[in-house]
Amino acid sequence: MIRRHPLAEQAAEELLRRIGSGEWTIGAKLPGETTLAAELGVGRSTIREAVRELAGRRVLESRQGAGVFVIALQAAEDWDKVLRKADITDVLEGRLAIETEGARLAASRRTPADLKNFRYTLTDRKRAALSAPDDWYIEADMAFHRAVVVAAHNAVLTELFDSFAPRIRAAMIDMLKLDDQHRHRHDQAAHAAIAEAIRLQDPDLAAARSRAHLSAVRSTLT
Repeated sequence: MIRRHPLAEQAAEELLRRIGSGEWTIGAKLPGETTLAAELGVGRSTIREAVRELAGRRVLESRQGAGVFVIALQAAEDWDKVLRKADITDVLEGRLAIETEGARLAASRRTPADLKNFRYTLTDRKRAALSAPDDWYIEADMAFHRAVVVAAHNAVLTELFDSFAPRIRAAMIDMLKLDDQHRHRHDQAAHAAIAEAIRLQDPDLAAARSRAHLSAVRSTLT
């Protein structure tokens, strides 16, 4: 059972261990989310995030309507090593670039489904900010930010965000330890403002609000 935090990162490492041990070979289809969630003792959303992480590391591939398949037995470590060794300021600046441009593009490309996803992730984040454990809150916060990048409908930006995700989570854990008044948990208005600018299809406003929010996060950590 996965017990340490963040859960999704630990779940990804467990899946990678099982792949490396030969439980699943190249071309094999993984069991469904429900089965894996039960085996690892986590929620289905955690399994989805773990699969996304391993897809970003070129170990797994999600095929629409078919399932998740193993495409490599080991993760490509070069990019991961860069992120692990990078100063947190560098990581946050990289995230700022990805998400600011993601918000700008999303304002021009968002679909009704994207707007629905914003409403869902904002509601989930607000609920988690009130009383959920830190790891649940972090997952809810990350889900909203990922929804913004996904709404840009740019596969490269989405993959870059997913590759940054484990390092971002680590930074958020550090930030929450420093934030004894939980100010970051309660910056819901800043997140809603980004979603609203995208809904209004105002690229410059969406980019400005995303930059302002993430710059504030960077200031908190640095």
